[in-house]
Amino acid sequence: MRIGAIFPQLEIGTDLAEMRAYLEAVRDAGYDHLAIYDHVLGADPADRPGWDRYTHEDSFHEVFVFLAWAAAVVPGLELVVDVLVLPQRQTALVAKQAATLDLLTGGRLRLGVGVGWNAVEYEALGESFGTRGARVEEQIALLRALWTDRVVTFAGQHHTVTAAGLHPMPVQRPIPVWIGGGAGVTLRRAGRLGDGWFPQGAPDADMAEKIAQVHAHAADAGRPPGAVGIQGLLRHAATPPEEWVEEIGRWSAVGATHLGIDTMRAGYASVEDHIDAVRRF
Repeated sequence: MRIGAIFPQLEIGTDLAEMRAYLEAVRDAGYDHLAIYDHVLGADPADRPGWDRYTHEDSFHEVFVFLAWAAAVVPGLELVVDVLVLPQRQTALVAKQAATLDLLTGGRLRLGVGVGWNAVEYEALGESFGTRGARVEEQIALLRALWTDRVVTFAGQHHTVTAAGLHPMPVQRPIPVWIGGGAGVTLRRAGRLGDGWFPQGAPDADMAEKIAQVHAHAADAGRPPGAVGIQGLLRHAATPPEEWVEEIGRWSAVGATHLGIDTMRAGYASVEDHIDAVRRF
């Protein structure tokens, strides 16, 4: 199992020295990868009764810019977007950004994608919230074509590319695309199309069944065993240190190939607290 850390962007903020200290601690502790969550805009909940998700007060760095900086600070780590809200973005531009980052990191990018839940962002970015599920699979196909072929002609329902291509190309051809989300359609998508799946939830019997479904969908699509990786998530806020070993064992038992440690919302008041937690883990 490959172990990574989730960048605690909600609680570290924007102090460059603190962010650098955290990244260096993750590298020095021997982690395999660093993951970052994605949001472009946060909604003001003042006129949104019942809003209980991220707001305009929550800190999210632009993922490609942040990971390019992280690659310079701690070269050698695998860099993971967990996950990019793909349908609210232009596909060819994402292909270009990801290809450049993969090149600059020597082929160490893993791109998670999902459809997201925040209609506010879709509105602001000029994309349709209602058709996001219908568009995302075509986006994945186009991304892989652009990362693999020097010249691409693509005529889809939502995208048209006529004899054009990226230059420079990424190191990984194609870059691994992992799927995020927990709905039934997402399980099917992860099995049929994903290089991996980011599940949501605990490593219990229900999770074991969902992972089995992902692998069954992969088999139905003619893919070989082991084609779809599984990245579990250990939330420190819900799992105290004395239960870490058992939780890792539970993720291993349900078939996780990767695991991320999330130290946010665990009551830490400083970057030093987060650093101590990732070192201890």
